[in-house]
Formats: sequence, C-alpha cells, structure tokens
Amino acid sequence: MSLPAVEESWARIDAWLARHAPLTRATLRPPAPQAGIEDAQRTLGVPFPPDLVASLRCHDGAEPDDGAVQLPSYGPLCGVADIVRNTAFLQSLGAGEAGLPLTLGIGRRPSDGLFIACRPGPRYGQVGRRFDEDTPSFAHWPSLRHVLAGLADALEGGLVFLGRIPLAVAGKLGWEEERTVPAEAVSPLTRAAALAEPESDPPAPQRPVFPNAAGSDPRPPERGGTQRLFFVRTRRPHPAPLPDQPDVAFAAGLTPAEMLRRLGAIPATVRPRDRRQAQRAAQSAWAAHRPLVRAGEAGGWAYATLEGGAAQFARPEVLRALSAGTRVAVLTRHGPEVVLAFAENGVPCPREDTRRVMSPREGTAAGGPEARRLGVDLWPGSTAAYTRFLAVLRRDFGIAYDPDEEGPAELTSALLLPLLDDLPTEDCGIPAQVRHLDLAELVERTPPQRLRAAFVSQLSRLAAETHLDTYPEVAEALDRIHRGLPVDCDQDGPLDSRLRTLAAEAHATRRLLRDGGTAPVSHEDLTAWDARDKAAGALREFLRLPLPVAAATILDQRVSLHWHDELAADLDSG
Repeated sequence: MSLPAVEESWARIDAWLARHAPLTRATLRPPAPQAGIEDAQRTLGVPFPPDLVASLRCHDGAEPDDGAVQLPSYGPLCGVADIVRNTAFLQSLGAGEAGLPLTLGIGRRPSDGLFIACRPGPRYGQVGRRFDEDTPSFAHWPSLRHVLAGLADALEGGLVFLGRIPLAVAGKLGWEEERTVPAEAVSPLTRAAALAEPESDPPAPQRPVFPNAAGSDPRPPERGGTQRLFFVRTRRPHPAPLPDQPDVAFAAGLTPAEMLRRLGAIPATVRPRDRRQAQRAAQSAWAAHRPLVRAGEAGGWAYATLEGGAAQFARPEVLRALSAGTRVAVLTRHGPEVVLAFAENGVPCPREDTRRVMSPREGTAAGGPEARRLGVDLWPGSTAAYTRFLAVLRRDFGIAYDPDEEGPAELTSALLLPLLDDLPTEDCGIPAQVRHLDLAELVERTPPQRLRAAFVSQLSRLAAETHLDTYPEVAEALDRIHRGLPVDCDQDGPLDSRLRTLAAEAHATRRLLRDGGTAPVSHEDLTAWDARDKAAGALREFLRLPLPVAAATILDQRVSLHWHDELAADLDSG
C-alpha cells in the first residue's frame, strides 16, 4: 500500500476533526506563507525537509490552547515562528544540532518533543524525539509523511497512536490510554498464608580454640621431654553492636492488646516474640512485606515497637488512631533523621512541637540493621539524639523504656494490615478538567440528586471493570449505596478490612517486583492490584467526601474508553 502524500493525510485529519472535534479543528492555524518559510530557513541557516514544508503549507501549526491538536506525550504541533524560536533556544543550550522541533512538547518545554532531522546525511528528514536532557533518539518513523499518515489512520479507525487512542470529547480531541485490568491476580498474601513462620535462629556452635578428638578432654602435659612453642592466630575484636533504636510509640492508659488493635493487628498472627524472632519473621516471605510490631508496658504506658516493614508510627492516620481518648508520644529513627512527635485525643500536635534531629553521615559503609549489629554507626549524632529523646520521655512523662533490655523479652506481637492513608481534605477543591471533561461546569449545571445518581452508576462501572465488585464486602456496600442506605467503613469493619487487604496486596506485589529475583508475581498482577486499590480509594471518597471531589477521582480511574458516553447515558437516566 502506497504512503499518502502530506497533503492527503492533512485532508483526512481536517475532515475527521471537523466532523468529531470542531473545537480542536478551530485551533489549527491557516497555511504558512511560502515567504515566511523561506525567511525561517535563512534565519536558521538550514533547508527545511520537503515534508515539513508541505505540512506547514497545510497548517502553520496549532494554537497552543486547551483542546489543540496534540501528539500524545509530545504536545501541540509547531508553526514556523515556534520552530525558529525553539530552535534558537535549544541552540543556546547546545542542544539544537539534532534537528528542527515539530512539537512544542508537554508543558511547552522545547526540550521535550519530536523533531525532524535537517542536516545532510542518512537521517535527513527522519523524525526523532527529545526527552528533557536525554540524548536525542530517532523514533520508528522514516519521515514526517509517515507520522501524519499514522495520525490520520488512528483518527479514522480509532487505532493506537503513540500508545494512546483518539477520542472526541465535547467537541475536542483527546487521547486515552487503552487499559485492561486482569480478572485474576496472584495474591502475595494468600501465598504467605500457606507458609510457616520461620523459627528463631539456632544458637551458633562454639568452636574450641584447640580442637581435640571428638568430645575428648585435652591430654595432660607430659613430664619431661621437649617443650614446644605454639603460635595461635587471633582476630581483631569486632566493635560492640550498637544499641537497638527501633521506632516506638507510647500511649497512656492503653493495654498492649488495645495498642495492637488500633494499629491494625492481624489476629491470626498474634503471639509472643522477642526482637530477633520478630525481625526474622518480618524479613521472611511469611510476612509478605507487612509491618510487624511488638507491644508491652512501661509505667502506665503501653508501647509498640516496629520490628520490620514500612514505617507506621509517624503517619497522621496512625497518630490519630493511637491517640483517640488519650495521649501518645512517638520516637522514630530513619537513617540520619530522629523525630519525637506527640498527639492527643486524636489530634497530632503541630509541626513546631515536633522535635527533629538530622546528623551528618560519617563513613561510607552500607547501613541497615545488620550494620548496626556489627557496630557500624553511620550517624553517631542521630544515635546520641535518640538516647537523649529517651531521657526526655523519662523526665517529662515518666516513661522508663530501654530498647536493649526489652529486646530479649517475649512480648505480644503481630503482623499489621496497615491503616489506610488519609483522604484528601474536604477543602482541597476539584480540578476544573478531568480527562478532557469540564467537571466544574458539569457540577454547576446538574441538579445534585441527578449528579449523585449518575456517579453512583459510574462508581459501579468502575468497580466492575476493576473487578473490585467481586469482593462480597464491596458488593454489599455498592448495593447499600444504590438503595440510599448508610455504609459502615469504620476501622475493624468488614469493608475497611477488605480495603486494607487490597492496599497490602498492592504494596507487597510492588515490593516483590522491586526486589527482583524469582518473584512469584508479574507486572500484570501489579496492574490488577493497583487498579483495585485505587478503585477502593474512589469508593472511600464517595462515602466520606463531597460528591464533586469523589467524582473527579472516579472519572480519573475509569478504565473503559467509552467512559464519556457512559457518563452521558448515566446523566440522562438519573
């Protein structure tokens, strides 16, 4: 099949835009005058490839307005003036030798976008790409003629172009990523449930300095005879292990069991563990990258120590849960940063009341818990600050806590299903545009009851296409929403537990893929868990936040390419 001329491709593009996206068609400029093109070539000192001249003679680029003709990921098309201005700018940065810019780039950044090679040689007329400060590379198009033919084919056939599919929304051209969410996904938590928790490390065998025959006593020295001299190889003594300095949270008047409950402990994993047992369990596949904490008591305060997994105690949602009806102090350490924070009656204290220490790094060795056990201290200033903060807790609150003393003790402990992240605040506002839709205008002109009914349907569509509605707790919640009944999503309820489990599945899958090796999960599994977790977030927003805020999230997460037509149908039937 022969490749159409530039003019023929532009005629097809114009016809499709006029029929389906007239507002975008209106952003195309008239043809560039031949004299203007010749002036630009003289100014830049390079001849324009014939395909570029032919394209500019059809349209002198596009106005960079909302809804302009854009190439996905590369921005609006350049006109003659744009080419001259951006080429001069790139040359001033030493980056303009590759060719002439074809697009303005995302965010109007000349360093991001497509270009056409204009220097004599084998690549003359080829289309390449720039991305920020990366070395320019050439895409799979031999010429601008191929680009425009591909764009025309994509518009007419609804085909993938640069990884996106064209859509006409409210008279404007938009580009959507074609997505699918797998119905089945490998569950790291289910796999972990089939594993046994690792036992404690066996005691290391003691090697005698002078080995004798198996189990025999050393021979007594013989009387008389010749004296013999022995040389014994000795090793330089290792530094003493550094003191344990775990993240620890203290809550006045609570029991260790209540402390674990508020943190989201998984009942089936509750049992006594010492620190080494807990740390070994937290690092194993049995934990599936979930946090593990131990809980005890210190002078009228319950405390919990984080022994492995993602940091928890400094999270605002955790501080609120722990401090409900009481007061809480939290001491955390992450590398060089040591923080002492407080909360009372469900309200974290202001940042100015938080004490924070950052110390410079000393040494180049790798850090981490194992390094600390070997006596390697990369941030001695932070180690000292942690000890000082323990003294502050003893002096100001009567909390007598020594991590080294309680480490060998078997304390009640458990894996956590971490609390869900905070939702956006109610006054965060809503975006004016969501996927080419003027959401603010839609909210303004639609009666509240009709708007709510439409987004109840949109939420159900989102749950179906992400397979979130396959979970009975979610299906029941959606049914109650449809019937206008209240939905319980408080902590410890079945719906909250399900949503926290989905978040834990997504986190574990992401960590397994990041760790590499022979991970039992794939990127398709991550796609599935991420989509369900984000859809679960949209459900929470619908239940807890103003409808316009939740509506923006629901639309942003929709998978179907026909979401706009479906929204119109839902509004008509609402």
